[in-house]
Amino acid sequence: MVKKYTDKQLMKIFNIDKKTLGRFWQIRRETIKEAEKIKKHFFEKEIRILFVSGAVRHKKDCPQEDSNSEWLLEQAMDEAKKLGAKVELIKLWDYNIQPCKGCYSTTNTQCHYKCSCYPEGTKDADDMTSILYDKISWADGIIFSTPVHNFKISSPSSLFIDRAISMDGSLEPANLKYPKDKGLNKKHSKFIELTGDDKIWGSGYLPRLTNKVAGIIVTGHEAGLSMAVSSLFLTLNQFGMIFPKEATMWATGDVTKGTYADKKSMRAEEHAKTARRLACDVFKLIKYLKGCKGYWPEYDSTHN
Repeated sequence: MVKKYTDKQLMKIFNIDKKTLGRFWQIRRETIKEAEKIKKHFFEKEIRILFVSGAVRHKKDCPQEDSNSEWLLEQAMDEAKKLGAKVELIKLWDYNIQPCKGCYSTTNTQCHYKCSCYPEGTKDADDMTSILYDKISWADGIIFSTPVHNFKISSPSSLFIDRAISMDGSLEPANLKYPKDKGLNKKHSKFIELTGDDKIWGSGYLPRLTNKVAGIIVTGHEAGLSMAVSSLFLTLNQFGMIFPKEATMWATGDVTKGTYADKKSMRAEEHAKTARRLACDVFKLIKYLKGCKGYWPEYDSTHN
């Protein structure tokens, strides 16, 4: 049960003035409105699936071959399109995505949405802030594909996932002119701990990826496939995304042969069929959830 505090008590607890407290309350109200829009958007009839390719191999670049993981992702996308989903493919290599600076680890409210390290509409903005957050928000489901690079997901995939952290709870800055006011942001975090209400979605932190359905496609020559899948699966699950039964797949080359033989093995019809089935399961789960108007996951307003 949330303990009620008067404004006078809160100002004394945090040693802030009335204007600053008013800004905290304003962010809370705006976040609740945003949460309501997210729910409304999800339960719209249209099924929207975003396909995210973390591939770095291209025929016209150094490898002189196109990506196997992206090829499998396209098989999944074609299947989703046949089922009636509205789809969009984004190739992360085509975008300027700067690294996450780890503001969250200072205090939850040091990290903002949209990311205040690369502010939208400024010379410092990158494509994650200016373009990709909106594409993620648009989607009801996201299917990711990545090759294995040294036992992990690809570099573009990692940048994308790292920067998605600001969608997992982060709020607007308390100080719009100086978003990285560490002292004020710590007070804002403590304000949320005292005023967040688990019965009101958006009254504290706002996990914007909640209820989005996820799928994962990974390709690699040998070792690292399960590690790449596992780390991506765990991260997306912690973001609040949910998975159907056929949620992950990986395709490997014949490790008794050189990598020159991988293409034929990874593009076998058996793998293509699995990718299509994955897309079908993602589509069906989204459709099912949209029919459950009374369903929404439990909310922890102070967890980010």
